[in-house]
Amino acid sequence: MDDAAGSAESEDGRSHLDARNTAAEFRVYKTRLFILFVLCLLNCSNAMVWLTFAPVADQTAQYLRVSLNLVNWLSLVYVVVAIFFSLITTWVLDSLGLRFSLIMGSWLNMLGAILRVIGMLSCIPERAMFPMVMGGQTLCAFAQPLVIFAPTKLAALWFPDHQRATANMMASMANAVGLLLANIFSPMILSYTNTLFMLLLIYAIPATVACFLATVGIRERFPPTPPSASMVTPSSEFFLHEVKLLLTNKAYMVLLVCFGSGMGVFTCFSTLLEQILCVKGYSNDFAGLCGAVAIVFGVLGAFLLGLYVDKTKKFTEVTKINMCLTSLGCSVFAVVSQLSEQKFIIGAVCAWFGLFGYSVYPVAMELGVECSYPVGEATSSGLIFVSGQIQAALYLLLLQALAKPMVESPLSVCATGTDANLSWTVPVLVMAGLCTLGTCCFVGFFHTDYRRLSAEATASPNRVTDQSTGGDTWANSTDA
Repeated sequence: MDDAAGSAESEDGRSHLDARNTAAEFRVYKTRLFILFVLCLLNCSNAMVWLTFAPVADQTAQYLRVSLNLVNWLSLVYVVVAIFFSLITTWVLDSLGLRFSLIMGSWLNMLGAILRVIGMLSCIPERAMFPMVMGGQTLCAFAQPLVIFAPTKLAALWFPDHQRATANMMASMANAVGLLLANIFSPMILSYTNTLFMLLLIYAIPATVACFLATVGIRERFPPTPPSASMVTPSSEFFLHEVKLLLTNKAYMVLLVCFGSGMGVFTCFSTLLEQILCVKGYSNDFAGLCGAVAIVFGVLGAFLLGLYVDKTKKFTEVTKINMCLTSLGCSVFAVVSQLSEQKFIIGAVCAWFGLFGYSVYPVAMELGVECSYPVGEATSSGLIFVSGQIQAALYLLLLQALAKPMVESPLSVCATGTDANLSWTVPVLVMAGLCTLGTCCFVGFFHTDYRRLSAEATASPNRVTDQSTGGDTWANSTDA
């Protein structure tokens, strides 16, 4: 166990420091901006692959000669993989390092995207098309945890304390941008090209570029000198012991359950939005626009929050206020979504929901690192993500079970079918209740010290120097 812990230390980049290095000034390097760009591109590409088929589910079912339920599994496979393999991914990030994880994730993402393209070639038998596309989706699903858990690790490893929240925000929100692009371009490309092959080929291009940049451009596992004091402190805990520390950390467990519940509610909102609105006469185009507005305002809010938190370090206050405002928006949505001809109000509520709900995600991830330090960044953020995925799956099952068929639905513009016209009055109220319950518990029970900031405040020095190239080195032999 000690050997394993030592290995984790080495890859994490902390154990190479000696007393002389600890006394030296902290430095940051321009390389960090390149790695941030690669991670943003990779995160965006993976999200585009994830949501490729959801906006064009009907056409996808026709092209692949399968049912809509099977098409839905092209997206659901991401959730299944995340639930069962996220713990392994956190170990990979914290033990084998950021460089290995990004390169491995980029190759899985690229190979999955290419396999989807190959599955649509004319020489492929019709019965093999869907299995190959699903195989490609599954490979990309394995890449997702490696990519989506990386922002907190990158921010801690390469950025000084006054830039960490902003770096984490940019890398995390790239995923939202990818979802937005998929919502916009999947219908557009398919309507212009009339072929699924061209859609998948276009989506494979950014995956390939990201893989090339990660493999060729990321040459160091960690910077030559640390950007902050938190990277000087050794992290010597074995992975399973880190998990045990998290599960016995009261503040972290409150964050894990309550913010994970919020993530689950947001997933339900995004997944069920079209089905909730079509019953009241709102078109699919309007529902898609509402989803896009929520994402755009979420990215805008995350940018502003990242800058604010970097300056003030008010992680807890920002998270609590945003969760309260999100609960308010969710409650209003539960009411107005059951009214017809209220496009402006519904659009405004979706913008509100995205502005305060989605934008707080990177701040909450940073808060998880602060309250659990010195546990590895990928482990602390990874468990919160897993909690959100599990609760999302449970909430979706609950809300769908509560949705009952409507005897009459004169306003409905839903697709024809026995399960098309459902009453969502009770489910949206339950969703608002779950969101409010999680928020109340978090506001009432979450209290923590900022352990990482405290460790950095007691360390010396306080000066951070920006360097364009690496210097004398506690990591000269780190290139793999």
